[in-house]
Amino acid sequence: MRKILLACVAACFAVSGTNALAADDKDAVDNFFDSLGTFSASVAGTSDYTFRGISQTSENPALQGSFGWDKSFKAGSQEIGLYASAWGSNLKFKDSDNAYLEIDYTGGLTTTVAGVKLDAFGIYYTYPDANDALNYDYVEAGFGAGYDFKVVSVNGQVYWSPDFFGGIGDAYYFSGGVDVPLPFKLTASAHMGYSTFDSNAATDYTDWSLSLTRNILGFDLSVAYVDTDLKKSECADTSNCDARAVFTIAKSF
Repeated sequence: MRKILLACVAACFAVSGTNALAADDKDAVDNFFDSLGTFSASVAGTSDYTFRGISQTSENPALQGSFGWDKSFKAGSQEIGLYASAWGSNLKFKDSDNAYLEIDYTGGLTTTVAGVKLDAFGIYYTYPDANDALNYDYVEAGFGAGYDFKVVSVNGQVYWSPDFFGGIGDAYYFSGGVDVPLPFKLTASAHMGYSTFDSNAATDYTDWSLSLTRNILGFDLSVAYVDTDLKKSECADTSNCDARAVFTIAKSF
């Protein structure tokens, strides 16, 4: 009996040692790719691509996708996250131009201080097939902050563009939101934003949305109510600023 017990103990140590070796059995190639950071991707289908409350597809469906990268590093005792991503969607403007694609490039830094997550970023919005004379491409700089109270999380952002969409000059966007976890693995979200422009070519306005999201079988399903306070006469396409329900299904990798 004693021999059997000793054999079992020896076998356990052997298996434990083998698992430890397997966990640490990384060669130079593995270590190199680990040092590059983390890569991610997503794909989504939505009944309407809305941006700050306004439809970008004339209330038609959109297929969207993204590819991202992030990496953490230490700056003294502070952990910093560096990230970059590219995001794309089809679109449809009623402007007699043939623009049908938007590709946005984002880069930024994140960190957490006293439980508050801070985010500083830049976004380059591009419309590759649009007429250059329309000046659709533009850049924005932004800053965001958020805090998770467990029962509710809150966030806020401010964006600034020195020459907004259409070449209309300075524009600012202020936004805030709350997320509340609910029973049945649902998340309720509320968002409000305010767009203001230096140019008289655009009208200042408020947008808002309410949404419910749940992950099912690895897919994020959401339904949202989206609206703005723009009048029909203030909207380039009178239907694009109306209240609507938007359905989205997304998958992250």
